[in-house]
Amino acid sequence: MSISLTKSRSTRAKIALVPALSLGLLGGSVAMAAPAQANYDRYDERHGCTVKPLDPKDLHGKWVDFKIEVKCRDNDGKKDGKKTVHIRQLRYEDEKGPRRTDDFLGRSHFFEDFKKRDDAKTIHSVDKVRNLDHRGAEEVYHLVSFRVQKDNGHWSEWTDWKKSEVIEIRR
Repeated sequence: MSISLTKSRSTRAKIALVPALSLGLLGGSVAMAAPAQANYDRYDERHGCTVKPLDPKDLHGKWVDFKIEVKCRDNDGKKDGKKTVHIRQLRYEDEKGPRRTDDFLGRSHFFEDFKKRDDAKTIHSVDKVRNLDHRGAEEVYHLVSFRVQKDNGHWSEWTDWKKSEVIEIRR
């Protein structure tokens, strides 16, 4: 037989306990979720491929290279079988100010094939950037999204859009 002694808490102590418990539960769930996000980036991994928008490079004058890096490997770090990566790209001129509507420069689609001996490629997407601001420098960036087709002919889902850094182009 056990005897339990209970001591009644005041109403004020009970009310103070609720936020403390809630904060502890919230903090515990955040701590549990953090390692999973740090170890796995859902955007980049699609059937062993990663696609990264590199910072645009000023080619002087009106031309800019909106480069894209593409790598394909299997989960063990070994080169995997044949894959096709379909990349879509959107290019913009960044606008400052209250309206914040960026100017659309253009779009491209790329299909890159990877065989067992291939593992990385850089795509050069050169575009003319016109002087939209009429006052010196332009700020440009690009977005990429992709999907992968393996030997079985099935395509993965499109990834979310990934944005490059915004780079200033001098005239």
